[in-house]
Amino acid sequence: MATNMENRTVVITGGATGIGFALARQFGADGARIILAEPRENRLQEACEALKETGTEANYKVCDVTDLTQVEALADYAWQTYGGCDVLLNNAGVGSREKRLPDVPMDDAHHIMNVNFWGVWHGCRVFGERMKDQGTPAMIYNTGSENSFFCATNAAAYIASKHAVLGLTETFREQMPDFITVGMIIPGWVSTELTPGFEDVAMHADEFAGIIYPQILEGERFVVSHAYNTVRIDERMEALKHAYARYAPRHEGDEEYDVRLYIQRIRERGSI
Repeated sequence: MATNMENRTVVITGGATGIGFALARQFGADGARIILAEPRENRLQEACEALKETGTEANYKVCDVTDLTQVEALADYAWQTYGGCDVLLNNAGVGSREKRLPDVPMDDAHHIMNVNFWGVWHGCRVFGERMKDQGTPAMIYNTGSENSFFCATNAAAYIASKHAVLGLTETFREQMPDFITVGMIIPGWVSTELTPGFEDVAMHADEFAGIIYPQILEGERFVVSHAYNTVRIDERMEALKHAYARYAPRHEGDEEYDVRLYIQRIRERGSI
């Protein structure tokens, strides 16, 4: 059953523009109270004013998600202002130009990972624990990419960061209690400030938000839009299946090496 967002508190990092702002409008139209976060205060002010003009209750907190202390301050603000948080969208992200791995300056590579990966890690770490203590149904959605599953561009650092978000999200999902939904938003080619000059060919952020918003309310594990991505995903999976079929045939007793069974047995013995 879809979640009722009336008077729910939604925190969106990277929420002043693009996908984050488009989702803020969707949540706000359903009666949610919005807190936007990003480093540029002028953009936050503009976004909140735009939301308020539509009748949405909107506030902001300047926040650089690469700084754990600032993410903790963002959570403090949400709890002090509204007494908690019902939905966190770890949406802040930066793009990069298409470059071969050896050609990416190390400072650029670290910056991309700091925002796209560690920023998500910080949000999950801080808000996840508070949501557990809060004890009420809540959601955390991390913005990944089609580049979490295959290489849609030649931007090595960006692709690596989005693959990392997939692993983080899937692990965190299994670690959280059942009353906290954890999932990943998977944009395809969406027109935002990260992709300037493609407004006529990429999906508009508002259209994208309209497609994925109902999926978030339903608590879907993967929130998707661009159907053709399955073709590229299948290419990778078929290559993996081929490798396993050729070099790792199944044998009787393989279940002894099943990772989930192995972890279960360790837990039963109290080792982890």
